[in-house]
Amino acid sequence: MKIATEVVPPFLLSAFRFLAAGTILGLISRGSEKQWPTKQQLLSAAFVGLMLIGIGNSCTALAVHYMPSGLVALIVAAIPVWFVGFDWAFFSKQRPTIMTFTGILVGLVGLFLLFNPFGADHQSRSYPLWPIAVLAGGCACWALGSLSVSKLSMPAPMTSAAFQMLTGSVFCFIVSSVTEPGAWSTLAHISTRTASAYLYLVFIGSLVGFTSYSWLTRNAPPGLLSTYAYVNPVVALFLGWAIGHESLSSQALMACGIVIGGVVLMTLGKRKV
Repeated sequence: MKIATEVVPPFLLSAFRFLAAGTILGLISRGSEKQWPTKQQLLSAAFVGLMLIGIGNSCTALAVHYMPSGLVALIVAAIPVWFVGFDWAFFSKQRPTIMTFTGILVGLVGLFLLFNPFGADHQSRSYPLWPIAVLAGGCACWALGSLSVSKLSMPAPMTSAAFQMLTGSVFCFIVSSVTEPGAWSTLAHISTRTASAYLYLVFIGSLVGFTSYSWLTRNAPPGLLSTYAYVNPVVALFLGWAIGHESLSSQALMACGIVIGGVVLMTLGKRKV
């Protein structure tokens, strides 16, 4: 995402990414899944696609355009907090355990150390902080959409994932037309580097990654589903350092460990409920 949005604005990138992936997966599903979805199933898939892709994933693309990818991944690592909160408030109605609350507090400490608003380098930070609020909203929508799958009548797995992608793509085209003036003119400046990142996002990030996640939303409990967030920060921090030439300080590494430790505690606590 970081590389692809160097040229193409975030929402237009997401629109083309999921239009391509959704079309490919839709064609595949026509040949392998004979069951045609009902109107209610399509509406359910459209809602989930809006929450996960139209808002959730696109907010991540927007944030990573302005902030280091490793830091964005660390914030996304706190997504189990949203899973726990929404599951308690709207779905299972089961109160989180003491271990879960402890994990939330530990994660917040890690995020405080990461951004250190009272530190000496706060004024010299090279990226804005407003994308954090956008990213938090995107994470909330991602969690809510994921938890809703078990309560909704959904199409067959591949058809569902394809329709979610296409719905998210349409939403991103609309948002891009309003918020990203001149976005289409950037397509003329796409480089080999940008095209390679785009193809990776279509085939690996969407067709493999999102389709796998879509399957998990139907077959895994919420506490287990959210554990994917363990891996993202570690991978993104080191790839951002190795490929994106982003800084990787000892404090960032320590904060990363604390945040992930908090997420582990949250999920372990959830499993015991």
